[in-house]
Amino acid sequence: MGDPLFWLGVSLALVACSLVAVLAALIPAVRELRRAARSVEKLADTLSRELPPTLEAIRLTGLEITDLTDEAGDSVKRAGRVIQEVDRSLDRAKQQTETARTTARSLAAGVKVAWRTWKRRERRDRSSLPKSRPPLDLPTEARRDRVRSPFPEPPSE
Repeated sequence: MGDPLFWLGVSLALVACSLVAVLAALIPAVRELRRAARSVEKLADTLSRELPPTLEAIRLTGLEITDLTDEAGDSVKRAGRVIQEVDRSLDRAKQQTETARTTARSLAAGVKVAWRTWKRRERRDRSSLPKSRPPLDLPTEARRDRVRSPFPEPPSE
């Protein structure tokens, strides 16, 4: 057992068996690696064909979204201006309503005062008339003298 050649042969035989075992295990792994490499190659081809148009579409979509955002911002600003104008119009309408209400109240008060004054004058005129006097039977000349014409009578000839 001390022969070095024997141990060298045994060592070489064990190394050869180990190499065969490694190669036996390596063959299926290499097949799987080759299949994976083909899949990666197909994926790379697909990505090189599909990715640039997709990225371009995403870039265009981003630009469109930016444009829409700007338009929406402008629309919101215009809507804000319209709302402010409507608010101003409502304020003006309220002021005009108050003015009309004040005018209507003043007019109503004036009509009431006029009505009361007219009624008082009517009552005063009625109260100043004689209650019930019999009509006067004056001769025609006397009546003419009592009723004076605002126009002077022409001279008699």
